[in-house]
Amino acid sequence: MSNVSLPHDAKAGPTKSEVRAVLQGKLDLAPDDHFVEVGSCTGAVTIDAARRAGRVTALERKPERLAVTRKNLAANDTSADVTLRETEAPAGLPEDADALFLGGSRNYEAILDHVGAHDVDRVVMNVSRLEVAGAATEAFRERDLLDEVVQFQVSHGYELAGATSFDSQNPVYMLVGGTEATANDLHVDDDVATDGGRANASRLDAGGDDR
Repeated sequence: MSNVSLPHDAKAGPTKSEVRAVLQGKLDLAPDDHFVEVGSCTGAVTIDAARRAGRVTALERKPERLAVTRKNLAANDTSADVTLRETEAPAGLPEDADALFLGGSRNYEAILDHVGAHDVDRVVMNVSRLEVAGAATEAFRERDLLDEVVQFQVSHGYELAGATSFDSQNPVYMLVGGTEATANDLHVDDDVATDGGRANASRLDAGGDDR
């Protein structure tokens, strides 16, 4: 991943680089894509996307954070046509997005309604709270948008008494889907094994996509 410079502080942590790496893999942006971001904050995701997509529209409801996005964007080399909008989604969402990212849970149901109404073929939402992740998963499923849910945690090593220990970041729940989410849909009626796993997990071994 290309280095992202964030010299300006938005008083809120940027999406960590490891999380952005997974995010960009799920979004799979191409030079002819229009990427839309809800909640640009520091601009870390904005910058990553502006190096891959042809167009980027980033929404941020707080003017001070949008100003940080603009400054950090200017401090990096990007190639996309970038539009920054001070607004609270779903207001201001364009109707021709190919991929959309929600960096938080504010108004997510209305945003998902927009995704379905305008055939956005890729949508990813990052969540840090378990209860919100559960509710958001149901919201994705109810709109036939859900492809997969990924939970992961990153730990960084540090020196401790001449050896290496690890400091863990908070877990991230990443909901992935879109209007063409069919390859790996999650179903509530799947058989469940006695240990809590899927009894029919063998279908993944038979060629299913378990990204």
